[in-house]
Amino acid sequence: MAARPPLLQLSDIALTFGGDPIFSNLSLVVQPGDKLALVGRNGSGKSTLMKVMAGLVEPDAGSLVIAPGASVGYMEQDPDMAGFATLGDYATATLDPAEHYKVEMAAEGLKFNPEGDVATASGGERRRAALARLMAEAPELMLLDEPTNHLDIEAIGWLEQTLKETKAGYVLISHDRAFLRELSRATLWIDRGMARRQEKDFDAFEAWRDKVWDDEDMQRHKLDRKIKSEGRWAVEGISARRKRNQGRVRALQELRAERSSQIRRQGAASMALESGPKSGKLVAEAEGISKAYGDKVILQDFSIKIQRGDRIALVGPNGVGKTTLLRMLLGQEEPDSGRMRLGTNLAPAVFDQSRAQLDPEMTLWDSLTGDPDMRVSGKADQVLVRGMPRHVIGYLKDFLFDERQARAPVRSLSGGEKARLLLAKLMAKESNLLVLDEPTNDLDIETLDLLQELLDDYDGTLILVSHDRDFIDRVAATTIAMEGDGRAVVYAGGWSDYRAQRGGDPAEETQVKSRKSGGKAAPAPKPATKLSFTETHRLEALPAEITRLEAEIGKLEGLMADPELYTREPVKFRKASEALTTRQAALAAAEEEWMTLAEKAEAS
Repeated sequence: MAARPPLLQLSDIALTFGGDPIFSNLSLVVQPGDKLALVGRNGSGKSTLMKVMAGLVEPDAGSLVIAPGASVGYMEQDPDMAGFATLGDYATATLDPAEHYKVEMAAEGLKFNPEGDVATASGGERRRAALARLMAEAPELMLLDEPTNHLDIEAIGWLEQTLKETKAGYVLISHDRAFLRELSRATLWIDRGMARRQEKDFDAFEAWRDKVWDDEDMQRHKLDRKIKSEGRWAVEGISARRKRNQGRVRALQELRAERSSQIRRQGAASMALESGPKSGKLVAEAEGISKAYGDKVILQDFSIKIQRGDRIALVGPNGVGKTTLLRMLLGQEEPDSGRMRLGTNLAPAVFDQSRAQLDPEMTLWDSLTGDPDMRVSGKADQVLVRGMPRHVIGYLKDFLFDERQARAPVRSLSGGEKARLLLAKLMAKESNLLVLDEPTNDLDIETLDLLQELLDDYDGTLILVSHDRDFIDRVAATTIAMEGDGRAVVYAGGWSDYRAQRGGDPAEETQVKSRKSGGKAAPAPKPATKLSFTETHRLEALPAEITRLEAEIGKLEGLMADPELYTREPVKFRKASEALTTRQAALAAAEEEWMTLAEKAEAS
């Protein structure tokens, strides 16, 4: 049987923006059924490349070829809904009326109202409508740019399952490691205008990236040594001075040209996070607090004691009341009943996912120098960073902004760049209570890793609201799960620990509930004689989870092996000890769960 032609092929693509090259001689192929993760640093051109693949951006050179009869669908981050009254009107615009039910099914899984007014819809609602439209159109190739942003974990679970079941090919841009691990079968890496491909899922990406960079560093080191040696010969060698060995001189010139043409990798952001004066041992205490808005119960009889140094994650579906609970814990909203007590000497710093602290019309320069908390009296070109004056350009460079961007408006920034700017404002302040509301949206993998390291070393208290399961696992030591109907339950550990203790994946449970039955009552469940879908999925996922926990335990044990750690850094020792206990308990639970499921699988 003849081989099928590629769904999409890019050949020798070149593109410049503002005079700067984004791509040069970039080529890639997408085959039918490909499940690709498209990864790269913020600013590497991932979204631009996806727009080229969708035919929305014309390259300066090169060609785009789509297989005859094949359809390509693109989910853009900021869809243009001009001319549409409702979100449903936009989502069904390209469909036959007989297929409108597909949008309704997607809307149920994604948790948005098709009747919602376009004019008042939030960015998250508009993005969900764009995603529903793409899923309903069901093209042969789906291009999805940050599809999990603004989705809660249940909706992410629905999307994961839907993409697992599709026979279409897709290309994903996402910061969500768990999402990429579940769905990718190959990885496209955009790095300094080049496209590299590896026929392995995202789990293998970081090791591959590090090896490529290590090999580059080795080659660069060898080249530098050779240039140095040849340069010394050109200056000092008798032959060079007398006979002028022109071939060798030309070779030296070529080596220098090769070295200067190499494009440096973008460095890591130089972010720093420092805690201010210590808060009291008690940060906040809730005793039997409740909250309702009309007939809707947000919280009922909830109690928790938050102490200095705690790492707490709030999880739950959108609209369940996470923000309300957060505001009560910060003393910004009073409960209807119960008692709320705040600790002493609190210095909070808040990362707001709505990015209300950023004025889109202000320049980056003015956004920093105009901040009352960062202003340096009499110095228009300096900002106050953790009590010390810094030149605004130098501080922006710490967060990977260049001088040209300093005078650009905030609205011109990408989502990841806006997140970095907000982090720059946040990290300029000393704090002892850090509140992060969806901080991971739009950030690249490398910046997420750095943020995690900073949070690990932060001496203050952390309260995190996130739908990024991997990030919660890496950062949180306690999880508050808002489970609806006013129920909020406290679990030890991060997302995986919560899921193990709860006895199932709430996202998967929601998927089952949200599936349509064509108006007929669902049949009664048959006696379980074999593994259910959820159990099968869990059995497949557990080995990787066990391996991850074992690696984390090994890292923590290595850290605590330092005999001077307790006396030198008692806080770090305590955190490591608590984390080790939590991970050991999670490992034991995971191993027991695996044995139970494996035995059940064998029996069936």
